[in-house]
Amino acid sequence: MKTNILLCTLGASWAVIPEVYGFLSPDRLPLYRSHPQRADFERQRHEYRLEPPDEIWVCTTQGDKPEEGIAALLDWHARLEHPPMLRIWQAERTDQLASQTECERFREVLLRLCLLAHERAGDGQVVFSLAGGRKTMSADLQWAGSVLGCDALIHVVGQEPLPKLLREPTVEFFTRELPAEIVPAVVPLVAGVGRRSELLDVELDGRGVVSSRGFPLPLAEPGTPLPWAHTEGHSLRDEIRRREAAGSQLLGNYLRALGEAEHHENWRSLYRLPPRVIENLRRRPLDPGLADWLRALPKGDLHRHIGGCLGLDDQRTVGRAVWDTLTPSERGRALDHVAPLLEQTLWPSDWPRRWVTSDIPRPHWTAALLVHADTDRLIANLFDVTEPRVALKSRHPLGFAAYERPGELSGSAILSHPAAIDPYAACLVRQAQAEGLAYVELRGSPHKYGDGLLFLERLAAALQAAMASLPHDPRPVFRFILIADRRQHEKLSDVIDLAVRAKECLPDFVVGLDMAGDEAQALPPDAANAFARAFEICLPLTIHAGEGETAEQIWKAAYHFHADRIGHGLTIGDHAPLAQRFRDRSICLELCPSSNREVVGYRDPAYPETAECREYPLWKLWQAGLPLTLCTDNPGISRTTLTGEYLAAARMVGEEKFNCWDALAMIKQAFVHAFLPSQEKEILIKRVDDAIYRQVLKQFGV
Repeated sequence: MKTNILLCTLGASWAVIPEVYGFLSPDRLPLYRSHPQRADFERQRHEYRLEPPDEIWVCTTQGDKPEEGIAALLDWHARLEHPPMLRIWQAERTDQLASQTECERFREVLLRLCLLAHERAGDGQVVFSLAGGRKTMSADLQWAGSVLGCDALIHVVGQEPLPKLLREPTVEFFTRELPAEIVPAVVPLVAGVGRRSELLDVELDGRGVVSSRGFPLPLAEPGTPLPWAHTEGHSLRDEIRRREAAGSQLLGNYLRALGEAEHHENWRSLYRLPPRVIENLRRRPLDPGLADWLRALPKGDLHRHIGGCLGLDDQRTVGRAVWDTLTPSERGRALDHVAPLLEQTLWPSDWPRRWVTSDIPRPHWTAALLVHADTDRLIANLFDVTEPRVALKSRHPLGFAAYERPGELSGSAILSHPAAIDPYAACLVRQAQAEGLAYVELRGSPHKYGDGLLFLERLAAALQAAMASLPHDPRPVFRFILIADRRQHEKLSDVIDLAVRAKECLPDFVVGLDMAGDEAQALPPDAANAFARAFEICLPLTIHAGEGETAEQIWKAAYHFHADRIGHGLTIGDHAPLAQRFRDRSICLELCPSSNREVVGYRDPAYPETAECREYPLWKLWQAGLPLTLCTDNPGISRTTLTGEYLAAARMVGEEKFNCWDALAMIKQAFVHAFLPSQEKEILIKRVDDAIYRQVLKQFGV
């Protein structure tokens, strides 16, 4: 709902209301068309983003003079071609406001009227007119604006003495453009804005936020003045005064209660927000309507496989870069090798293993497919053959290979060719920028790309070059985690040795070590000893565990390998002492909702095929206080983004549970648990904290 409301007081002169309305609505009432300051009026409306009122609300007294003003105002309103709705309230048993009692009666009506206007306006504007009425009326309205808030305070000033046509106007006179010789005598202006006091939005003595429910006022019917007086219950004026007296203690109590109710600390700057905005964040479900806001927030992705990052368009860009470097002979041989695939609508189920050959480098024929296969054929054979992408590990004949299939022309299939690295890095940077990523920890197995250390050096340089081309800061921060594969445990020592050397050569790029692969694969009893060299140089460790297997695998990761983070860890809730241990030691879980649904199978309302699947455990883990954050895993394979992962998580646990406040706290967890030195992490968190604060204000206002 959106209703723009102009709220005015009315005393002896009714004409100030048309004067203010004409300033706000020049297209509907062109009073100032020939005014010499017309351009300045337009500038002020633009600066304060003022819109024409849909309704005019008037607060006045009883008595002969106000009755005359009301009659003239109703007459003027009836003559307008496109009039706004006009509502009028009168404070009962008031006339000249010549006593304290009369002033208090009027003030109570006015305060309740301002409160009601804000609630009726919804997403619209509430503008107060300080012109018109007695000085006490103007003072009361200015105070109301400073406490209850308003989008603008409008005043009207002019020369003294006023021309007779303005001192004694006819009703018709204010329905059209004012004469050029008279109009300069009237100067409307914006005197400021008002911010709602945060003291109104916290509990005091068992009473909740200040709203019209606690301080009701009937809605006046259009064109019919409504007399009203406060007769029972405590006054809104007294309630405001009590809250102002409580002051900082009241806000301190609110923040203490908020902290006691939270399991996870949010961004420091957010606790500076008015309680009304905080409560809005805590009540507002994270739904698709907030996708643009969520995308604009600076975020961190701690679990992003380099081989599964790129979507099909970016894969083809990289493939073209490699293809352009091949000799005619190399191109011919690669095309001959994949000719059957270019002719077939559907490729064999054992593709690409059958096409791997020692005679033709895989990047050559991968590039041939990316360049020469049409888009429909690629989509059909990379994605469509594995639909529906739900519980693939247990439901699909290819098992986990069905999940990986969309990435078969990416990653190690092409990255061992030097010409792939620069365009690949450029795609990664564009992708991060489009997703609003401030920090990315890529992970991969560089030993599968040839000389692992040389690959990492080239990738680091390529990422720096791609980021240098961005027009402005802040630029995303990229770091790299090396993966050791459980399925190749005989190479475990070599991979760890590579990780140690890479950390020595690229200390600002290589930040950690990961162990991935089939959890069911048994490791040698002395596997943990192989990590000794990594532990000696204090290289952080994250381990894939608890995705499709029991909590025992997570226990082994935590106790045998001293993991600092766990990739997935979905079954940890089955082991209460272990979950408590994770909370005590602040071991973070890297949850990836889309890939978890695709690999294991979890209920998601967007996918009817998941109706019989188990409930996604994210919310129970979060409520239990476990550190966790959301990641993409393989965004090119799952065709997702980090924004998409937050929206998917909200769907999977129930949008009524997953609110914006929790989403912001989960985003913070990614930065808190990043594998960065504390000095760098502190700088990054402070920078992101400031950006988060500004984005929240932009979306939710104050």
